[in-house]
Amino acid sequence: MPRDALSGPERAAPAEIDRINRVFSEAFTDRYQRDGLSGVRVPLLNPAIWRFAIEAAGDGALVWRDGSGAIAAFNMVHRSGAEGWMGPLAVRPDRQGRGVGQAIVREGIRRLEAAGTRIIGLETMPRTVDNIGFYSRLGFRPGHLTVSMTRTLNETGAGPGPRFPSGPLAEVVARCRGLTDSLAPGVDFSREIELTLGRDLGAVTIVADRGAASAFALWQTAPLAESRPGDEARVLKLAARDIDAFRRLVSAIERDAASAGARQVSLRCQTAYTAAYEVLLDAGYLVHWTDLRMTLSGRPELPAREGGVLFSNWEI
Repeated sequence: MPRDALSGPERAAPAEIDRINRVFSEAFTDRYQRDGLSGVRVPLLNPAIWRFAIEAAGDGALVWRDGSGAIAAFNMVHRSGAEGWMGPLAVRPDRQGRGVGQAIVREGIRRLEAAGTRIIGLETMPRTVDNIGFYSRLGFRPGHLTVSMTRTLNETGAGPGPRFPSGPLAEVVARCRGLTDSLAPGVDFSREIELTLGRDLGAVTIVADRGAASAFALWQTAPLAESRPGDEARVLKLAARDIDAFRRLVSAIERDAASAGARQVSLRCQTAYTAAYEVLLDAGYLVHWTDLRMTLSGRPELPAREGGVLFSNWEI
């Protein structure tokens, strides 16, 4: 194999999480430094979160190797029914500028198109014009922002105890899938729910009316970064039949998260849902970070039906 050539893709193995983690930290730290944020050092992620990402991506957890067999690039390609997205993805700094990034993104597109996903997207930092231009040349088009919003919980807000849905896992998954499908036909978060609950990474909060789910949220409390406390509930997926159900769901998430020992709730609000954004602002949530949501031309993300709300986190 020529010295500069890469082999792959191969399916990522959990045994290589440490190597993937180092490439992730080095690549994103390098990106921030090139953007002028010289003091930023992106930490290693919690290995449990990497295991979740690799298992959730399944056959889409891809790595490429250099001539020595070391990981030079990776792309976590996810499919949630009709929704497909990529993230995180990274190229080792010493292999950037050689077309590797284009190759791994094109492979992700190819796999998602072959799987028949209706939506193909990713998120990137809006201030990084190089990234936006890079993805635009590959066919992606900018959409709305995803705004990370956080709120510190009151110690007295936990309520009498956890309200997590009881019953078999299959029943919880089916209730969530039914609501999601009614709002965005074909979109299915079952795998993420099963892995989160099965690995004890977090919980599901469901708001019901007359026994039927009118809103749900999947959230995790496992620390995102290595060596950090697990005191934040991060919402990964959320669906609500209407804005009133969304408002009640936010309160229910806070009660459940406090009961689970979380001191803060974090939601990634897609700003296409202006009314939901306003609900979060009114509830005291503060803007923490922004990402630009981009979708492949011809594979756009459509709003939820009939005034519903659907948040799908396109990162781990």
